Amino acid sequence: MTQLFSAGDKVEVSASNPPGHRRTPYYIRGKTGIIERSCGTFLNPEELGYGFSGLPKKNLYRVRFRQQEIWPDYTGSAQDTVDIDLYEHWLTHAKDQVDR
Repeated sequence: MTQLFSAGDKVEVSASNPPGHRRTPYYIRGKTGIIERSCGTFLNPEELGYGFSGLPKKNLYRVRFRQQEIWPDYTGSAQDTVDIDLYEHWLTHAKDQVDR
């Protein structure tokens, strides 16, 4: 399966709020992060949650976010990050993506 993203790509998480079982944390929707790595291809848990086959499989990525950008009241170091595993269908290239 072709991957849309590579390590180092700047991505934005969809800000949508569809009904039902979703594996993307609400607090990370609409935020921008950096692809840390590809984790492989897996059955879609959002479909599995409803008893469907989970097909087609989806690419899963580990995305790194600066904690200060996620939580406005965060008082830790500006270098502190959090990594979240997100499926490709929740991600788009960030508008200010810089060519590598």
